[in-house]
Amino acid sequence: MPTLSGVHHIALTVTDVERSIPWYERVLGFTVVGKQEEDPLGIIKAFLRGPGEGFAVTLVQHPFAAGSLFDEKRPGLDHVSFAVPDEDCLREWTERLTEHGVTFSPITEEHSAPGTSVVSLRDPDGIQIVLWAQKP
Repeated sequence: MPTLSGVHHIALTVTDVERSIPWYERVLGFTVVGKQEEDPLGIIKAFLRGPGEGFAVTLVQHPFAAGSLFDEKRPGLDHVSFAVPDEDCLREWTERLTEHGVTFSPITEEHSAPGTSVVSLRDPDGIQIVLWAQKP
């Protein structure tokens, strides 16, 4: 069986790349490493690298995405989950989210994975993001 060595990046469809970039930079600490201006199909992209180990996210704006709302109950993406080192770091994230006025869930144990703690939040398009810490 061929090997999969990890996730290279996640591409998220957003309604407005220029609105989403500052949120991902300010709230989650991502850095823009490249942009693709509107191509012949009307698609715009921004390539971001995350803090720490540098997880990559691509924000994609399709010409007809405006007015659409994210819904994890439809086929496709349910949520994106970012690992954090431990519960202390998760508490630091809740402080950061509070500073930036982001609504989020309290730190709770993930029911489907005993021994983990999570915080859930949503980006400007309503995409659910989960910060996930494994308990020692």
